[in-house]
Amino acid sequence: MATENKPSTLQEAIQHFSDEQTCIDTVAALRWPNGPECPACGHKEHYYLKTQRRWKCKECYKQFTVKLGTIFEDSPISLDKWLISLWMLVNCKNGVSSYEISRALGITQKSAWFVLQRLRLALREKSLDKKFGGSGSEVEVDETFIGQKSQNMHKSRKLRFQQLRNQFQDNNTPMSSRYYGKTAVMGMLDREERKVRATVVPNTKRETLQNIILNDVEHGSKVYTDQMVSYDKLAEKYAHEVVNHLEGYVQGRVHTNGLENFWSLLKRSLHGSYVAVEPFHLFRYVDEQVFRYNNRGTKKQKVSDSERFQLALSQIAGKRLTFAEVTGKVGQAAF
Repeated sequence: MATENKPSTLQEAIQHFSDEQTCIDTVAALRWPNGPECPACGHKEHYYLKTQRRWKCKECYKQFTVKLGTIFEDSPISLDKWLISLWMLVNCKNGVSSYEISRALGITQKSAWFVLQRLRLALREKSLDKKFGGSGSEVEVDETFIGQKSQNMHKSRKLRFQQLRNQFQDNNTPMSSRYYGKTAVMGMLDREERKVRATVVPNTKRETLQNIILNDVEHGSKVYTDQMVSYDKLAEKYAHEVVNHLEGYVQGRVHTNGLENFWSLLKRSLHGSYVAVEPFHLFRYVDEQVFRYNNRGTKKQKVSDSERFQLALSQIAGKRLTFAEVTGKVGQAAF
């Protein structure tokens, strides 16, 4: 897109993407900066079938559209609705629900939900080759638990959960009984880069959490955590310091308040916009919040809504998500 044609507000985006050819040109420019390439053979020689809005390769003679090989593939929903959904998802601070997308775009709630799940796949960080931290860098590590609050449960349901917690009581890992029925999410914040990584974890055992830290944080970095026993022995690889939350939340530079801020944003979107999220899908909502947080505007670096949208749109290629995959019914009959 030319700079002067980039929309900067939602109203401008709706007007700009109302033309289908404009949508195709926008997606093609971000997907193929050096010109369209055939997804089948990679050949760059082609000609455009204007009436069908698709290309035909001069090498293998196969036709392809801008949707092929992206999250848009095989979708009957027009690109203008896809792009407006993406604009709202990346620029609404607390997320946007499928019901809101359904009402705004005139599609069913089921279709809107599937659209958002595919868009969240595009928001997932491409590569994690670069580790957090480094010499003298500070990295916060923390975990949180996502799930229902006891005070909001029906009396019978609350009693049933309490009985299950008592059954799973473990003296060595009391956290497992306290948070039974909730999903654990672990996060890391690089203070210098002001970037976050977060992932859903099966448990909060030492080997689970420390393996993630070893894979994502440079050895020798300063790592700050709370007093949970799962972070013991990190001092063998890192400059590990602990803040005791029973005594206070800040001890000089040692705190996890940056990650606590991220957790509050995540839970605000989950509880406020989405209300209830199944553990099976939780990682997609975490990826969504990580993208918005890592590409937010700061005093040092201004990130406009248009730039955030273009970054997300540039990540659509090579990602495919079917309805069977998103619902966990791969290999089952469609009816």
